[in-house]
Amino acid sequence: MGTAIYFDLDGTLLTFAEPYEEVVADVLADYVTEPSEAAETYFATFDEHFDALESDPYRAGMVAVCEHEDIEADADPDALVDALREAECERTQVSDDARASLDALGDANALGVLTDGVADFQRAKLEHHDLLSYFETVIASYDVGAHKPDAAMFDRAREAIEAERYVMVGDSDADIDGARAAGFTPVRVERGEDVPDFWSTLRALA
Repeated sequence: MGTAIYFDLDGTLLTFAEPYEEVVADVLADYVTEPSEAAETYFATFDEHFDALESDPYRAGMVAVCEHEDIEADADPDALVDALREAECERTQVSDDARASLDALGDANALGVLTDGVADFQRAKLEHHDLLSYFETVIASYDVGAHKPDAAMFDRAREAIEAERYVMVGDSDADIDGARAAGFTPVRVERGEDVPDFWSTLRALA
């Protein structure tokens, strides 16, 4: 049965070169005079819907922008959602070290993704970066009906891959605390000049 290693997606496998708020503002810049303010409107609604696991949080955020901002009359919430999905794909990056780690770890372990998010957005990013083939399963919180650190996420992970040992690699307290409570071995992503190379250290698990 071996070991199953689950990875968080945003902030772990994938990173943004700039703050995510700037990505959203740039998407809105073609339609509004004050894209930063429009992005704040977007996030206020998106965050509320996302935290509560209400349907279509991206669209809800864009509807709020269209209703409350000085936006061009032909702006369509669905088109804005599509533009944001494309921007997330194009402006995320995966390091060569991360790919090398997936190659090394995948030889002897079952790999999966355990991510807070909407499945089609998360899968689109994985597909854009040619990462889907590394993983036996991709579990998004919107499919489970719970966000990390809720035990339901980790229960679903156990159901999806049968293993003797489970590892969770992530960058947030929700990843680490949820993993530890569920009996997973937690591995926190650490980056910076004063810490050892994270991905090289992770490959030692192989």
